[in-house]
Amino acid sequence: MNTLIEKIENLFLKAGDSEYGGESVTQGEHALQAAFLAKSEGYDAHLIVACLLHDVGHMLHALPDDAPEQGIDDLHEELGFRFLEKYFIDAVAEPVRLHVDAKRYLCAKEPEYFGQLSEPSLISLALQGGPMSAIECQAFESNPFYREAVQLRRIDDLAKIPNLEVDPISSYGEMLKISAK
Repeated sequence: MNTLIEKIENLFLKAGDSEYGGESVTQGEHALQAAFLAKSEGYDAHLIVACLLHDVGHMLHALPDDAPEQGIDDLHEELGFRFLEKYFIDAVAEPVRLHVDAKRYLCAKEPEYFGQLSEPSLISLALQGGPMSAIECQAFESNPFYREAVQLRRIDDLAKIPNLEVDPISSYGEMLKISAK
């Protein structure tokens, strides 16, 4: 188990300072803010871990920081899911896999949500397929973790605050342990 925690901490050390897709925070700051905000909302440990690791796929690929501006969808949700499903229970891995679809879902279900997206989120939305169709929304809702994915998505959208003081990655060790397989 300590090896897994070390692996996660090393990913944050290695790639956490990379740009977070044109936003005003780094990958690491965004991830730690997401976990902090989820914890502040009283989410359970598994969803807090999912929030912490939802963009781990960005830390695993070798694409440039400006890939979306170059018209490249990095499919970070799939890359992150494939990594996480080896080590964590479905309550962590599935919301991560679904968090991009959750953005598409919310754009279809809540017209005002679309208007709240940042410019980088709008660019990635176009690459990710745009708002879902009614059929896609029904399929999304059939996943037992779709509600958690929507909760994660809402936290994801908020976790872009420059200089927000949050707990360090090391403070999530126990949650990582209880969320592991």
